[in-house]
Amino acid sequence: MVRYVYDFTEGGRDMADLLGGKGSNLAEMTRLGLPVPPGFTLTTEACRAFLSTGSEPAGLWEEVSAHLSALEASAGRVLGQPDDPLLLSVRSGAKFSMPGMMETILDIGLNDESVLGLAKVSGSERFAWDSYRRLVQMFGSTVMGVDCSSFERSLALLKDLRGVRDDAHLTAPDLAELVETYKNLIHLETGEHFPQSPAEQLRRAVLAVFESWNGERARLYRRREHIADDLGTAVNVQRMVFGNLGADSGSGVAFTRDPATGRPGLYGDYLPDAQGEDVVAGIRNTVPLAELKRLDATSYEGLRTHMRTLERHYRDLCDIEFTIERGTLWMLQTRVGKRTAEAAFVLAAELADEGLITPDEALARVHGEGLARLMFPQFDASAAGPALARGVPASPGAAVGAVVFDTTQAVRRAAAGEKVVLVRQETTPDDLPGMIAAQAVLTSRGGKTSHAAVVARGMGKVCVCGAEELTVDTGARHFTTADGTVVQEGTVVSVDGSAGAVYPGSVPLVDSAVIRYLEDGQGDGGAQGVVDAVARALSRADTVRHLEVRANADTPEDAARARRFGAQGIGLCRTEHMFLGERRQLVEQMILAGTDAERDRALGDLLPLQREDFTGILEAMDGLPVTIRLLDPPLHEFLPDRTELAVRITSAQARGEEPDAHDVELLGAVNRMHEENPMLGLRGVRLGLVVPGLVTMQARAIGEAVAGLLLAGGTPKAEIMVPLVGDVRELRLVREEVQRVLARISREAGVAVDCPVGTMIELPRAALTAGRIAEEAEFFSFGTNDLTQTTWGFSRDDVEAEFFSAYLDKGVFPTSPFETLDREGVGRLVGIAVAEGRATRPDLKIGVCGEHGGDPDSVHFFHTVGLDYVSCSPFRVPVARLEAGRAALEETGGSDSR
Repeated sequence: MVRYVYDFTEGGRDMADLLGGKGSNLAEMTRLGLPVPPGFTLTTEACRAFLSTGSEPAGLWEEVSAHLSALEASAGRVLGQPDDPLLLSVRSGAKFSMPGMMETILDIGLNDESVLGLAKVSGSERFAWDSYRRLVQMFGSTVMGVDCSSFERSLALLKDLRGVRDDAHLTAPDLAELVETYKNLIHLETGEHFPQSPAEQLRRAVLAVFESWNGERARLYRRREHIADDLGTAVNVQRMVFGNLGADSGSGVAFTRDPATGRPGLYGDYLPDAQGEDVVAGIRNTVPLAELKRLDATSYEGLRTHMRTLERHYRDLCDIEFTIERGTLWMLQTRVGKRTAEAAFVLAAELADEGLITPDEALARVHGEGLARLMFPQFDASAAGPALARGVPASPGAAVGAVVFDTTQAVRRAAAGEKVVLVRQETTPDDLPGMIAAQAVLTSRGGKTSHAAVVARGMGKVCVCGAEELTVDTGARHFTTADGTVVQEGTVVSVDGSAGAVYPGSVPLVDSAVIRYLEDGQGDGGAQGVVDAVARALSRADTVRHLEVRANADTPEDAARARRFGAQGIGLCRTEHMFLGERRQLVEQMILAGTDAERDRALGDLLPLQREDFTGILEAMDGLPVTIRLLDPPLHEFLPDRTELAVRITSAQARGEEPDAHDVELLGAVNRMHEENPMLGLRGVRLGLVVPGLVTMQARAIGEAVAGLLLAGGTPKAEIMVPLVGDVRELRLVREEVQRVLARISREAGVAVDCPVGTMIELPRAALTAGRIAEEAEFFSFGTNDLTQTTWGFSRDDVEAEFFSAYLDKGVFPTSPFETLDREGVGRLVGIAVAEGRATRPDLKIGVCGEHGGDPDSVHFFHTVGLDYVSCSPFRVPVARLEAGRAALEETGGSDSR
């Protein structure tokens, strides 16, 4: 028979799945001998059974009655006993902390008769009626569905009538009157009377807490914190202790260390003559915990002793709730405390120094996302006014600059020393120079994996995308907010990429000490503690991790920064970014070429420019691998916008003028190359097979750069990656062409130019035929962005704007599959490709170069599936290093403060 109820003396902290976090920790404190009011826990299994059927599971209430009888026997009182009532609290307690998201009901057992007995036995009528009004209010709103604001209005009206500031100044007759008002309100709203039966109160309170698991705020919180919906909550039934019995009583919350900084010490708040919910609600001003020493030195010292016991036992920062009832200290709750990113790193280092945890455990207790937060500059929140607009927080950080609406202005103003924010409806590869020049990017369209977002994250550039309430008019050079405010070009704005908000004017920035350390290895005064802690965590991660970490970088500057951040090579160098700006004209000439000779001439002009690019990147990463991807996007992306060309031509004709011949020629090319779905069109390896000379030019530029560096005494390690391969025959044709080019360069230069040739696995067919493809590929690199698109049938830029928010709300997926790898679908394809590729070629080097390479959860998957490396934006390299180390220690206990 399934057991649904456990006494506090029967559990422990290893039973959180069954007893919930609160119940398991109450049991653990009881086991340690700390002063915990006795009680029992109804399991999460009971909750799941109730929620699935809508009724109590068989035998549940018999177990509750048996445990209640034992509790009554130990107390020498009966629940609701008229002359001396045993009173109970009923509290939620899921496995993961969800503060304030579910329900609590206190003082179960009071009724019109027992309130008189409580007044007599306690010697305080006011206390008794205060407790009763709390019960009626909590029960009425939580169990009977009365809007809590109705109770609050009644309380506020009474305080106004009596001329008092807060409820602490209401008298016993006032509170007795309030109880009657509350009961009448319940009857008026629900048609039922407040139940006088203590047993009915307990039963209905328990079921209401179960039901609160599926309340809207609880569901929203779980989505935000990635907590599964099927866990259910436990319910803790506990003997009441009272902090509102007078000046010698009170309630408080304490932390064993500062949860904001990690510094040692006693931190928390205390409120005399109050219950625990008064402290949390903030209805009265608390005093610092240190003040308790003056008010009640005995309880203070007892609390300090218990806190030391708990921290050493849990070997972590503990969050504690306590009540003092007439000089007697009671411990009501403990849990591993939530902490800031700074505190997490500092705590881990200090606990390791104190010998409470090992260096590996210290690494397991910090997180990549916390490190990322420490790397970004932050706005001074107190100085920010109302936002102009809000959008998707695509790339975190804070930046200030003058609004500009095109790349030309961004580059020109930045060159003159002005900080700018590039504002577009959406960005294209053509905007890259402007994005580089800008401090931040703001778009009115797109999501977290739009072009603007992906490129901005790659550069560590602040970005807010999808600010749909903005109307961006690039022609008029302004944008308009939802309230009609017009922001002209040149206006200074502040962009908060962490919050997805844009503010008028210049909001002051707080620099990141951690990013300065990563850039130059220097510490930073008052932030030295967190800097040292981050350095130690990264050093330990580098020692234990199996995954190498490379960077996605397209310029020597990005490559050099990636190396400073600890990158062990370049996992993706995108050659299309080298065809922009002034070089775009050469690409146009190649596309418009009418003869082989014209095309060869255009390619010949591009050759030395590409060679120079590759030389700079290989120099910056000398001795480390650099994976260079051959041209991937469709060629029409390098031509002017189709609509823009048509408008220019039509406008000229309307004025009676002859349209520009070059515009006409370009429009013809754009029309010829137009595709309904360019993502699945003429791109990737298909370009190399269809456009004569393109692969040869790029292979020659790479080979000549390698040869030149070898002759100069360098150690270049170029790898050539062929994109979008779906069939081994495509790869074979390109590889043969590359090898012919490299062989010729080797003969001409007199040095061996050996560049491994591999492919991106970014199509489901490639993953499913990886064994065949490995016959020709010397390495695989998963392009998980496109692999996710083609596996799901999603067009990334379209679906994020259209329905992703609905999918997330409905729980179709817990997070965007473009942010965290879809393990069941895309992950399975990755696993198949790894297994089949290595079956064919055991020494096959395999990595990933999509944005998932810098996502903490995805890094853990890539470790598990056996990849050799992950590659991500330079800014994410430290995050990936940290998470790769943590993945290697997967079984080591972390600090789960959820």
